[in-house]
Amino acid sequence: MSKYITLGEAARLIGKSKETLRRWDREGKLTAVREPMSNYRVYERKQVETLFSKFVDAEQKETDINFVAPDHTYNVLELFAGAGGLAVGLELAGLHCVGLNEIDKWACQTLRKNRPQWNIMEGDIKDIDFKSYRNKVDVVAGGFPCQAFSYAGKKLGMADARGTLFYEFARVVKQVNPILCIGENVRGLLSHDNGKTLQGMISILDEIGYNVVPVQVLKAIQYKVPQKRERLILVGVRKDTFVNFEYPKPYHKIFNLKDALKKGSLFDTDVPKAPGVKYPKSKKAVLDLVPPKGYWRDLPIDIQKDFMGGSFYLGGGKTGIARRIGWDEPCLTLTCSPAQKQTERCHPDETRPFTVREYARIQTFPDNWHFEGSIAQQYKQIGNAVPVNLGKEIGYSIVKFLNSHYNLSKPK
Repeated sequence: MSKYITLGEAARLIGKSKETLRRWDREGKLTAVREPMSNYRVYERKQVETLFSKFVDAEQKETDINFVAPDHTYNVLELFAGAGGLAVGLELAGLHCVGLNEIDKWACQTLRKNRPQWNIMEGDIKDIDFKSYRNKVDVVAGGFPCQAFSYAGKKLGMADARGTLFYEFARVVKQVNPILCIGENVRGLLSHDNGKTLQGMISILDEIGYNVVPVQVLKAIQYKVPQKRERLILVGVRKDTFVNFEYPKPYHKIFNLKDALKKGSLFDTDVPKAPGVKYPKSKKAVLDLVPPKGYWRDLPIDIQKDFMGGSFYLGGGKTGIARRIGWDEPCLTLTCSPAQKQTERCHPDETRPFTVREYARIQTFPDNWHFEGSIAQQYKQIGNAVPVNLGKEIGYSIVKFLNSHYNLSKPK
């Protein structure tokens, strides 16, 4: 019996696809070596047998209920890619990013630093032609900003959306002709301009040949993300496709801040040390008095009045002000700046904002994903990102859909 086995032999041995093994290789669960005689990339049989016996069964438990292996190589073109939260998640689900567009230079540097093999198209989407990707991409995905449209007629069309970034998203979809297009946005898109903006987007996708799946808002805490973050998902299915898209099933287990920052089931180690911003002395003196899971109303009344100023008398909860997160709860939604008064996110034990790496952990980025630019730029990139684990679960839904699509389209 040979000491070394090929990718195909390893896949057959454990009953998984080659794409699954490649994904586990990328995740560091399995390491390929060079076979001494042929110099091919192979695996040590003993490593495969011992390592996979420990966690193959675990892949099927509730902790990975949406997992599905790709039957083929599926290509994704991502727009408004940011620092790569969605792209990394889709990659972990087994999808292949063939191109990413982003206008922010620091986010682009982050993408190039971590994935030099990716084709990063830096610049304004309005200036980029994507025709070379036509009929070569299965999915166009991206988090376009929410902007109001012009309502020239009863049924909104492409012409009415000119000048908005959704118009550019739709332009690329029409140009590339993917089987699936997926947009993500804030929950507020549901009510933006009394719901007209979202209906306009649906109308435009219909115009260019896509049926829109009923829109859903996914709660990140239900998808292995230790953060109370919500993202609206807009899915368009090309009209010549007869497969239903299914959103990922939510998980029962809710992860908390301790899961994010300490060694456990979510991460293999405690969060690495990293730089971060600090509070001014005056603000630190106030936040020192706030207990874990507390906020400004837990301060002495005289300090409340001084700290809140005129807002003290306006009523309302304002629960994000002087807020200290508790270890046993998910973090509140991270923002682009870690010390904004209205959306405070103070460390449970130490009176300080979260560090860059703590921010990244709460967004479920892997520890080896590095961010470029100043500390402020790094916080901005992380705060704007789609949580990686949420992206991965959406990726599994995409893979399941594409597997069904291609199986149906095979000649009988």
